[in-house]
Amino acid sequence: MTRSLLLWCPDWPVLAAEIVDGVPATGPVAVLHANRVLACSEQARAEGVRRGLRRREAQRRCPGLTVVAHDPGRDARAFEPVVAAIEEVAVGVEVIRPGACALPARGPSRYLGGEEAAAERIVEHVAQSCAVESQVGVADGVFAAGLAARQGRIVPPGETPEFLAAQPVEALGRPALADLLRRLGVRTLGDFAALPAGDVLARFGFDGALAHRLAAGRDDRPLAARRPPVDLTVTTDLDEPIERVDVAAFAARTLAERLHERLAGHGLACTRLGIEAVTAHGQELHRVWRHDGLLSAAAIADRVRWQLDGWLTGARRAGPARPTAGIIRLRLVPDGVLAQAGLQPGLWGEIGAERERAHRALSRVQGLLGPEAVVTAVLGGGRSPADQTRLVPWGDERLPARPGPAEPGRSWPGPAEPVGRSWPGPDARPAVTEATGPGDGPARGGSASSRRRRAGTGAAVPSWPGRLPPPSPAVVLPTPLAASVLDATGAPVVVSARLTVSASPARLGVATPAVATGSDPTFVSVVPPATASAEIVGWAGPWPVDERWWAPAEARRRARFQVCLADGSALLLAVEGGRWWVEAIYD
Repeated sequence: MTRSLLLWCPDWPVLAAEIVDGVPATGPVAVLHANRVLACSEQARAEGVRRGLRRREAQRRCPGLTVVAHDPGRDARAFEPVVAAIEEVAVGVEVIRPGACALPARGPSRYLGGEEAAAERIVEHVAQSCAVESQVGVADGVFAAGLAARQGRIVPPGETPEFLAAQPVEALGRPALADLLRRLGVRTLGDFAALPAGDVLARFGFDGALAHRLAAGRDDRPLAARRPPVDLTVTTDLDEPIERVDVAAFAARTLAERLHERLAGHGLACTRLGIEAVTAHGQELHRVWRHDGLLSAAAIADRVRWQLDGWLTGARRAGPARPTAGIIRLRLVPDGVLAQAGLQPGLWGEIGAERERAHRALSRVQGLLGPEAVVTAVLGGGRSPADQTRLVPWGDERLPARPGPAEPGRSWPGPAEPVGRSWPGPDARPAVTEATGPGDGPARGGSASSRRRRAGTGAAVPSWPGRLPPPSPAVVLPTPLAASVLDATGAPVVVSARLTVSASPARLGVATPAVATGSDPTFVSVVPPATASAEIVGWAGPWPVDERWWAPAEARRRARFQVCLADGSALLLAVEGGRWWVEAIYD
């Protein structure tokens, strides 16, 4: 085992928000990801805010909480000066993630007079150079050093297994596994390490086997890691010096794809990545990023983009190891590789070759027309089909605009049949309304126990009350079309405040959209011609949505219906304020 020294900056996402965006970390601040607290300041913890809390619960505990969105690029950009300051004292720094970096303890301890002296020197130098508080831990292996850093402790050589044995299973950083181990009676890493390795692999899989190695004091990096041959290094010479982050990110993406393809050709995968850059003045910059798993092409591109962002942004600030001019050369060095059997060629050609060809073609289109020229849809949470979709440029991180499951679930007992049949009217279906308050969590519509009872009867409890049941519509109109819904006598169908439908819908009329300012004629041809005035042969609803009821100026209350027409087409209708609209079209 290698003696490792790990530097950890507590609450780094909060400090990065203060460094980059000017959010004061001395107040109650929380960084949120997927509507849950990822990190919080010391004052926020004093008022009861904890990691993993939902946004609404965190704001309930701390009404004056300042909420900041999670931004990995911002965290990496702010962490670059810290890594540069460490390199002034010791070499061989590997960035594990923004806020934590590790290096072999043997070199600085021998030069500075011991591990304790080296830890004090590094912490003091980071505080003087970057005004950042940090903690250092030293132990056998990176994982144990990370736990020791949270306690500011130096574990003597050979005592790492005893140190890990007293740690709780939550220290593994795997909440699902820790919860399962707790329920099985395994509460500490020592209890987990005492289990037979074969039984752990059979019960918990490969991820559980890796966690078992960590709990036993064995390093998370397999011993098969080796330095790759020189020909796997990829380099690109730029025509003009790069000083903008967006241009550098595009060059980094192309270089990352070349590296990944070269490694895949040799049946290898990268676990430790060296990023090198040469400026127009001949200055050479180098940084090593460490990764727990196997680096994919997208993961390589993300780390290169974060590093270039840190270098180029740091060039506008005073400090050591800053580029003095634009970057003219980039080089990616796979500093640690592993054999990856999953990358071997298939029987009739390369596995995923069609996907790679499509990716290269779309990347070339982006190079000609810009990143926003090729976008893909990302499904997320939301109540209406339009709220659940976010367009993301090709190759960017696919994060949903709103937290929640991508596939809509049933919010309460309702029809499970596809659109196109006649279901019982609203008198045969219980009218259940649920609304939400700030933080997008359920605020009304029954107690938690009643919601659990409904979930136990077969209807899944979603995170977005008021969502439509599946299937989802195929086409969502950018601008809803005005419509009229009539009953069998020709009278307009009215939905009361108590969700009572005056009569069964019998006929639908859709106004022909005019090409005017703000309208989009692209989707006019999507609406079937027969829907201009068509007979309704099946319908389902209403599904009520009562949004922002706590803000009268922004409150919105509407109900939605699924209707099937005589020509076989199906539409999603919405009624709001007595007016009907066509929102989406089903296949």
